[in-house]
Amino acid sequence: MNNQKAVSILNALAQETRFSVFRLLMKCGNNEMAAGAIAKELGVADNSLSSHLNILSNAGLVTARRDGRFLYYSASIELTKEFVGFLVNDCCDGQPEICNILK
Repeated sequence: MNNQKAVSILNALAQETRFSVFRLLMKCGNNEMAAGAIAKELGVADNSLSSHLNILSNAGLVTARRDGRFLYYSASIELTKEFVGFLVNDCCDGQPEICNILK
């Protein structure tokens, strides 16, 4: 992880709908969720959701799998862990355990 990638992730998350999509997919863990189900769950129009998912995907925060005409999305948990670790790595003069964020 570097500053440029971290800023790209922050930029993707700096919008309420995208942040909600990301949190919803994180709750799913390793499971996938269909784009239509995401739209329904969050009350977002399909065409609007598509652009938000593209931004999250371009930042690497979500991955998509096509099955016929349906797209299934999941959170990139490993990248998310790497990102959070990057944010707290230099916490408290190199002692991130003081922050007690990651358990």
